[in-house]
Amino acid sequence: MSGKKLKAGIIGAGNIFRSAHAPALENHPEVELTALCDTNSERARQRAAELGIQHVYSDYNELLEAHPDLDFVDICTPNAYHSEISVAALERGIHVFCEKPDAVTPQEAAKMAAAAERSGKILMAMRNNRFRPAVQFLKNYISEGHAGEIYTGRCGWVRRRGIPGKGGWFTTKSLSGGGPLIDLGVHFIDVAIWLMGGPRPVSVTGAAYTKFAGSSISDSEHSQFGESKDEGTFDVEDLATGFIRFDNGATLQIEFSWASNVEEEMNFVELRGTGAGLSYRRGEAKVFTEVAGTLVDLLPRLPKDNVGHTPHLHHFIDCIQGRAVPVNTPQDGVDMINILSALYESARTGSEVKLSPQGE
Repeated sequence: MSGKKLKAGIIGAGNIFRSAHAPALENHPEVELTALCDTNSERARQRAAELGIQHVYSDYNELLEAHPDLDFVDICTPNAYHSEISVAALERGIHVFCEKPDAVTPQEAAKMAAAAERSGKILMAMRNNRFRPAVQFLKNYISEGHAGEIYTGRCGWVRRRGIPGKGGWFTTKSLSGGGPLIDLGVHFIDVAIWLMGGPRPVSVTGAAYTKFAGSSISDSEHSQFGESKDEGTFDVEDLATGFIRFDNGATLQIEFSWASNVEEEMNFVELRGTGAGLSYRRGEAKVFTEVAGTLVDLLPRLPKDNVGHTPHLHHFIDCIQGRAVPVNTPQDGVDMINILSALYESARTGSEVKLSPQGE
């Protein structure tokens, strides 16, 4: 059953909006794209013309002031602005969908969560990989008890050469919050912890490296995100590794890179359980277990993994319309940014960083 038409404001009209968010929203029968904002006025006008959006702004405050009747905003700006825009919209009683990462510091993530609680509105940050068919299968398999106790695992996203927007905001720490750890780590650390049942982190150890700031080679389609600047800034890592301990004794190894000398680009989650091992790789799920006293590999037949960002954005709309309960919450964002911030701190100091089991 169709719900009421929702008025949407778009804040940030760069490549992630154009390629991932716009296709999910422009043809949704319950969404009316009402207003668009981008600090690049020419880009704002171009995107608005492409989507038939009448109201165009270069300042998000002007957009929010001019359209108090918006039902939600979709935030696709550089990372440093996610929190302030989210809080501003929530304080006006507007639902918020925000690109990942939720924020660049734990304090900013906490402000977002507090604003969402005060407003009673939905705040949701992008966790699109939870919706992939292979990940959904693994979640159901685990929930049915087949994997037993999941006690350790590893996850990552490694690229051979795939630095996004080199010299632009992606590689400028004051705007991005960091390199591949905060850009890519938020995706698959989230998937791993979600599949593990949501244990709380108690300590982390991390290391970060910058070895390819001088490279101009790219073999990854993902390097198209962001705008490159030849004489721009590169003060973030291009590879991060780490180790997370949880309150239930489980552990997780991580590795995320924009550039490193590996065979090929790969994102993955591997978990070890007492009943089965689980693998997500190249969009496929595999299970390694025992049947009738024999070691067996299970290869589920699943829909093609080309869902992109659309299922999560549509889920957000379903939540606003009261048809669904949010699959991820503001507290998930607070927990994630606490983990990433602690990993960066560990990389800086060379020491283990302790975390509160409550994520405080």
